[in-house]
Amino acid sequence: MLTEESHRTEQNHGPLLDVAAIESPAAAAASLDPMRARLLAELKEPGSASTLAAHLNIPRQKVNYHLRTLEQHGLIELVEERRKGNCTERILQSTANSYVISPAALPTVQPDPARAPDRLSARWLLALAGRLVRDVGSLLRSSQKAGKPVSTFAVDGEVKFASAADRSAFADELSLAITTLVAKYHTENGRAHRLVLAVHPSVPETAIAPERIARPNPQEP
Repeated sequence: MLTEESHRTEQNHGPLLDVAAIESPAAAAASLDPMRARLLAELKEPGSASTLAAHLNIPRQKVNYHLRTLEQHGLIELVEERRKGNCTERILQSTANSYVISPAALPTVQPDPARAPDRLSARWLLALAGRLVRDVGSLLRSSQKAGKPVSTFAVDGEVKFASAADRSAFADELSLAITTLVAKYHTENGRAHRLVLAVHPSVPETAIAPERIARPNPQEP
């Protein structure tokens, strides 16, 4: 019977991020596989192939196969190695609590807000949101390499309008206020910042709750 030795090797790894953007097509494909998505969710807390295999009732060899793929694409990382007799148990953890797939993962079909700008179009708003995910994901990646934070500002809230006319008036007043502020602070010699404003009907959380990740089939690869 193998016994765990007191000696452990700690690995250098970054803090668990709240959210991360997936920019690689291969990493996006890896994260969308049902079994790998389940493993990502399980590894919000550190775990090994053995503990995952026992918990999910999946052969360890299959778990190792998927873990290698996730690690290869930077979705999980080694946090610790434990010696058990003549064996070394690798403890892994997801690099983030949650992920978004950047349009950069689909470079040939990513949205282009410049193609058909229309302030009243929901599809144009979706294109803006896609570019926002792409750009902020890229900024975060660069900031991690440089070891510097990204200077951003965001506001999220909800407003209820008594009528469509009130909603339209709100949009006009908001546009005027923003135009005034931009005129006040904009300078040609400054660093460019992207400004995005959006208003859309609220969607109840219950209407967009993600489907539960199905328990992987042990018979599937």
